Amino acid sequence: MSTENRIGLDSNKTKKLADKLNTLLANYSVFYQNTRGYHWNIKGDSFFVMHEKFEELYDDLKIKIDEVAERVLTLGYTPNHKYTKYVEVSEITESEKVSDGKAAVNEILEAFKITLKMQREILALSGEADDEGTNALMSDYISEQEKLVWMYASYVGK
Repeated sequence: MSTENRIGLDSNKTKKLADKLNTLLANYSVFYQNTRGYHWNIKGDSFFVMHEKFEELYDDLKIKIDEVAERVLTLGYTPNHKYTKYVEVSEITESEKVSDGKAAVNEILEAFKITLKMQREILALSGEADDEGTNALMSDYISEQEKLVWMYASYVGK
């Protein structure tokens, strides 16, 4: 027996989506804070370029954090907001103080690999749930982040 939520989607399917979105939210939140740390602690020849690039990245992550939380709300669920919970469920680990630009970029590339995988899983679930709103959000994120991976990988010569 299927019940619909307030936007006409199957509640059983959207519950699973909301859970996955909350996991993505946790990962984005740790990724965001790591990137703030890279921004604050970068040193060396690439300081001026990387300081700005890290700021662009954490500004974008801040927007995505808000969008993902609002999508969870739109589906009728509550976004997690406790940082202790984020650290507990995040596959992205908290970064130690990183002042080397290439080391920071390598951590960023690993974080993107994790978030891209999660977003593809959410994209598949949103397709099964006929949830075009989540589908569009994940599709946009994936396209944008794949390009960023190419650019950051080029910086470190990968």
